[in-house]
Amino acid sequence: MTDLLSRLLAEKGVLLADGATGTNLFEVGLESGEAPEMWLETHPDRIEALHQAFVDNGADIILTCSFGANRHRLKLHQAEDRVHEINRIAAELARSVADRAGRPVVVAGSVGPTGELLVPLGALIYEDAVTAFREQVEGLKAGGVDVIWIETMSAADEVRAAAEAAIACGMPYTVTGSFDSAGRTMMGIHPKEFYKALDGLSEAPLAIGANCGVGASDMLATGLEFETAGASLLLKANCGIPRFVEGKTVYSGTPEQMAEYTRLSIDLGAQIIGGCCGTSPHHLGAMRAAIDTHHRRERPTVEAIVAAVGPLVNKPASELAEPRASTGGRRGRARD
Repeated sequence: MTDLLSRLLAEKGVLLADGATGTNLFEVGLESGEAPEMWLETHPDRIEALHQAFVDNGADIILTCSFGANRHRLKLHQAEDRVHEINRIAAELARSVADRAGRPVVVAGSVGPTGELLVPLGALIYEDAVTAFREQVEGLKAGGVDVIWIETMSAADEVRAAAEAAIACGMPYTVTGSFDSAGRTMMGIHPKEFYKALDGLSEAPLAIGANCGVGASDMLATGLEFETAGASLLLKANCGIPRFVEGKTVYSGTPEQMAEYTRLSIDLGAQIIGGCCGTSPHHLGAMRAAIDTHHRRERPTVEAIVAAVGPLVNKPASELAEPRASTGGRRGRARD
């Protein structure tokens, strides 16, 4: 049986993923240092309202509030023994919103980095990373997600461990890296090389690409470089560049800029497009309109991207040295 994400990709061609989780929850009371996952029980209504706002603004895919819900991250909140339960609740909340949407909406189970470094750079053994991810995936599956959404990754071995866990649980999956260190991931992976972390696995990802990182222009430049090995290209950019204003982090992107980022993403061949840090439901509505009205143009150049969306923060990966080998893991950061 064809999974829902693949079916919608075949039917629609381009799908809209949702926007930010963390930065939108900060707007309704989440405090710095709080885990969004803890709100699944204390403020489920606010998380459900965010899912609903994304659906109301046209999202085809909504991500569960479970980015940091693995045993290593939850240990910081004395909740490492509740991995399955917390992920199940996250999935059930998103599932309830998707099921009453009146149209097909994919529920994607968000899986972020463990927050630990893998051997030899750190103490986490690869097999233990797979086990930790599998605990999380099992909870998300029990709550009814359609696909596992592995995101904001930096190290090849951690990407592979998460994918291996999804496969072991019989779940389709997607993978994105965060390319924010001179056009590569923090652990040095070039966008042309990212897919190689999954070589030899029994199941390939449905989509592969990038999320978070810097701003929309840099995301598009990364997309120009990306090799997907036959999977759909997935781009989920930050809403402009963050600035600290009067004690708050504010993102520079406007709905118009995010709409143009969406059009350019389509032009370069992306099939799943969304927003990351700073992307509100209002921004997402502009992106929905762009998908619904845009007809694919010629593939853009970096110069065209800069002219339309704004300057690059980093140099395009094509202008930098050859890709460096990646070995270790990374300490994950909170998603958007």
